[in-house]
Amino acid sequence: MKKIIPFIVILFAHTLNAQNNDTTKAGPIECFVIATDERENIKAIQSILDNQIKYWNSGNLDSFMVGYLHSDSLVFIGKSGATYGYENTLKNYKKNYPDKSHMGKLNFEIVSMKPLSANYYFVIGKWFLKRTVGDLNGVYTLVFKKTKEGWKIISDHSS
Repeated sequence: MKKIIPFIVILFAHTLNAQNNDTTKAGPIECFVIATDERENIKAIQSILDNQIKYWNSGNLDSFMVGYLHSDSLVFIGKSGATYGYENTLKNYKKNYPDKSHMGKLNFEIVSMKPLSANYYFVIGKWFLKRTVGDLNGVYTLVFKKTKEGWKIISDHSS
């Protein structure tokens, strides 16, 4: 295992260098590594969004919030303006969706998911709430950041 780690590091560094150079000169190994990483990132982000739907639909806002960065730097922008911080965002969710009848059943439709860099993704989508107290829907943009805990939402603009 110790012999393979330097090879992986060199391959990764070479891949990053290939991204900074003319990409038409990148060889098949570099293209494969980039494509594989992108597929893995998209799969991980999609999994977070799927979990959010599952937790929302079970009425568990605390678990729904696991997809967000637990930090004061989190920003959520909604119809009332910007909310800063994880705790404030959770508090607003609990205030606006106090019970299952207000939460309803959530569904997402991904419109676009694109890397901004190796550690950031930009997601555009649509959200739908089927509720007994009246259905809601809108659009959202999310910025995901790769952290040591995995991918986390650092910015959410939902309207």
